[in-house]
Amino acid sequence: MASKTVLGRARAKATSRPFSAMASPSSPSLASQTPLEDTIREKITAALSPSTLEIHNDSHLHAHHQAMEGSTSRETHFRLVITSAAFEAKRQPARHRLVYGLLSDEMAREGGIHALQLRTLTPEEEESRRKAAEADGEGESESAN
Repeated sequence: MASKTVLGRARAKATSRPFSAMASPSSPSLASQTPLEDTIREKITAALSPSTLEIHNDSHLHAHHQAMEGSTSRETHFRLVITSAAFEAKRQPARHRLVYGLLSDEMAREGGIHALQLRTLTPEEEESRRKAAEADGEGESESAN
């Protein structure tokens, strides 16, 4: 099951998994169905204060791979989109090392993260991409008329 969480002002969306699957203060004994995803969200949020955090669990797309044979984990392959001011003045490799460092325990443990795809942006880069996408969308709709 792919799930997506987005934090931010105009981009706020709920996760795609049911609310009942998440532990809450009123039901502390309810175990999360996605503990690794929850840990990723907690660590990234605490360390980077992202304005956008998208977590895509793509594990189901890779379950047939030989490396996954015998694995019972449903949380092995993730795609993350992170927008944070903490990435200012850092090139992509440094941004990725920062995220890998935050998630090193989860990547090292048995049944943990097997693959991690990252898109790391500063708020300015995200805004530029949004404007470019809007401009592309406007040009396409005008040419269709």
